[in-house]
Amino acid sequence: MGVPAVKTHTAELRATLIDEAGRLLQAEGASAVTLRRLAQAAGTSTAAVYTLFGDKAGLLEQMYVEGFQRLGRTVAAVPVTDSPLNDLFAMGQSYRRAALRGRHLYELMFGRPVPGFTPSGAARAFAERTFQPLVDAVSRCVEAGDFDPGTKAEEAAYHLWALAHGLVTLEIHRVLPLANSEFGRRYAAAVAASTVAYLATPPPSRSRQFGTPRRTRQRARETTA
Repeated sequence: MGVPAVKTHTAELRATLIDEAGRLLQAEGASAVTLRRLAQAAGTSTAAVYTLFGDKAGLLEQMYVEGFQRLGRTVAAVPVTDSPLNDLFAMGQSYRRAALRGRHLYELMFGRPVPGFTPSGAARAFAERTFQPLVDAVSRCVEAGDFDPGTKAEEAAYHLWALAHGLVTLEIHRVLPLANSEFGRRYAAAVAASTVAYLATPPPSRSRQFGTPRRTRQRARETTA
């Protein structure tokens, strides 16, 4: 039986092809991601793939952008409540869920699994914008008095993102032989612990000199309960 006629070039077909390409990349490596192979795997024609992406470079670019779009959309969808610190932890959990759900694109987003592929300036700028909701969430913690008033929102957000990214990467690659639930528990504990350095504790100078007070550690744990 021949290849089906070219399907309507819808957003649904585009998403299907991007996901299929991501799965091929994850399972078999960069050499497996060809437009012909992708068309066969998705049950469409090569013409449809070329129409949507132009060439392999165009496909990889859209995979990269789509990965960040999904990640950013999920993180930004976390509701804003009257508890900024809880919102920040909820955002951290949302990041983990989005990364694991999109693990087939995650390596392309943050690594270079395809030799010769470099995202365009516009794609990188788009990716950088997914960082902003986290900066805003940290800013709300500062404004609410949860974080020390001297906290620099962008620097703290960078620290938290780097931690979340590292933990998720370990989980995706199964570096440690842990159950999913244990990965989740350790992720939540690490994110909670990482906020301790920023929590407002009177007087700030004492906490920095002699260590974090017990009630501050307890506060961080309570927000993840």
